[in-house]
Amino acid sequence: MPRILIADSDEGLSESLLGLLGKEGFEVERAQHGVAAQEAIRRGEIDLALLDVDLPQANCLDLLKQVQELSPRTLVVLAASRPSVESAVAAIRHGVQDYFLKPVRAEEVAHRIIHLIELRQRAEEVQFLRRRVQRDYEFQEVIGKSKVLKDVLGIVKKVAPTQTPVLITGESGTGKELIARAIHAHSDRKDKLFLPVNCGALPETLLESLLFGHLKGSFTGAFANQEGLFEKARGGTIFLDEIGEIPQHLQVKLLRGLEAKEILPIGSTTPRRIDVRVLAATNRDLLKEVEHGRFRDDLYYRLNIMEIHIPPLRDRPEDIPVLVEHLIQKHNPELRKNFKGADGAVIRTLMSLTWKGNVRELDNVIEHTMILADGDWIKLDHLPRSITEGRDTPPPFTYELKEALRQYERQHIRRVLEEVSQDRKEAARLLDISLSSLYRKIEELGISTET
Repeated sequence: MPRILIADSDEGLSESLLGLLGKEGFEVERAQHGVAAQEAIRRGEIDLALLDVDLPQANCLDLLKQVQELSPRTLVVLAASRPSVESAVAAIRHGVQDYFLKPVRAEEVAHRIIHLIELRQRAEEVQFLRRRVQRDYEFQEVIGKSKVLKDVLGIVKKVAPTQTPVLITGESGTGKELIARAIHAHSDRKDKLFLPVNCGALPETLLESLLFGHLKGSFTGAFANQEGLFEKARGGTIFLDEIGEIPQHLQVKLLRGLEAKEILPIGSTTPRRIDVRVLAATNRDLLKEVEHGRFRDDLYYRLNIMEIHIPPLRDRPEDIPVLVEHLIQKHNPELRKNFKGADGAVIRTLMSLTWKGNVRELDNVIEHTMILADGDWIKLDHLPRSITEGRDTPPPFTYELKEALRQYERQHIRRVLEEVSQDRKEAARLLDISLSSLYRKIEELGISTET
């Protein structure tokens, strides 16, 4: 519900506006003097302020500056009892949205106020629709059919409607931002902004200003007041990627935002109320960071009310075929190609790899392959040499169950040996077989020459 402040000494006009705007569903607050107006402005969250140039106990210019500093988004209408070039110039200079001379009919003022609010709402709706047209994330961007991924999406559906902070963990390239966008898209905040920030990609001072904002003159280069993302979100979601990279003094400010729902811009002594849901992500072990004193334990436990862990691609190889199909269809238009898919040998090769860069690495390989290859289908000799060198050609498909199991057993043992750098004792432990059984299988499956 839009909140309107009427700071005018004209009791008749103020009372009429209270009634007219109240009937339209607005929340209206009246201030009869400057002190009351300043208190209302400090409380924040005002959508429009009507300020009387001659308001008692106040300097109109100071009130204008205060509105700009504490609530840059607030629309301002000035009311003057006599023509004044000085007040008109000040209105223009400070970006006042409307200006009128008294006496004036309350109905006309109410109409102009409602019109300004409607224009703001339409502008925000247009911005929102443009963002939705550009990309609608929902769940269609989270590709896979493995049980572990379905379990992750099940948690997403349960936590999305809440206001709980969520910590998303997983290796680089697993799709943590996609999960964050899915949470936002299934929340009550889906019609508001989703603002992603990579906390590890920005210098400390710039990150603080970006998140919390700053006042003009608060540091070198601060030529104007700047609203931070925590305020810009306004009922939306902010996604803090690489949360483990945030410096400790900013961790304190972030904790205050989570617990007290208020932030302090650089150079300001007046806290500002915020309404934003925080989602965070990291590829680090934050608990170890806490143990080593690099991450605050109180912030960790505040963020980690709900953790969603995205497993690496090597732990869900059954997702690779559908991911490959999705990535081919994704890159076909932009690369002006018309690939129908990848043949079986390619899929089996891709499923046998460890993918240290996860889905991001797979995406790079598919795009690289499609740029250089021609035809309808991606074939094994189209793959980059770095993928195929030193690897056997995948065995041909067989209907015989016994042979298929033998092929899989051979591939699985080779993969485990690679993971432990050919340490056969450790491999036997992981495979849960005796060392002698492992040697026998290596011999039987014909992989002894490769170790």
